[in-house]
Amino acid sequence: MSDHEGFMRQAIELARRNVVESGRPFGAVLVKDGVVIATGTNTLHLSHDPTDHAELRAIRQASAHLRSPRLEGCVIYASGHPCPMCLAAMYLSGIGQAWFAYSNEDAQPYGLSTDAVYARLAAGPAAAGSGLRQLRPSGEAGLYAQWADAGR
Repeated sequence: MSDHEGFMRQAIELARRNVVESGRPFGAVLVKDGVVIATGTNTLHLSHDPTDHAELRAIRQASAHLRSPRLEGCVIYASGHPCPMCLAAMYLSGIGQAWFAYSNEDAQPYGLSTDAVYARLAAGPAAAGSGLRQLRPSGEAGLYAQWADAGR
């Protein structure tokens, strides 16, 4: 069995245990240099937080462990196809590789696919019905310059 398959089996086992604990079938394992540094399961059934996904929990845990928001060199293994939010977090954190076991097609019959979210995002932020609008109060300026001036 390859290392990839072993890590994926761990992610799937986390997901299976989560189902037994009344959660959704999602688990994630985050690896750096061949060592598991973080894991996560989807716990929105406990937190009632719609962002409480397995991949995000693993990313948060890994960032805390490494004391960095940057996770270059890390690989994530997810039991299910990452949703757009989780995929964006992977990109933003610098995770270079992600593997998943079950596809959105596998998830569709159970109401667990995120294909519709991907389709909506593909339409772009200006698409009708997106709800996204810019509103900058009059006289408001310089927020990003303030950040840059602070040496960030």
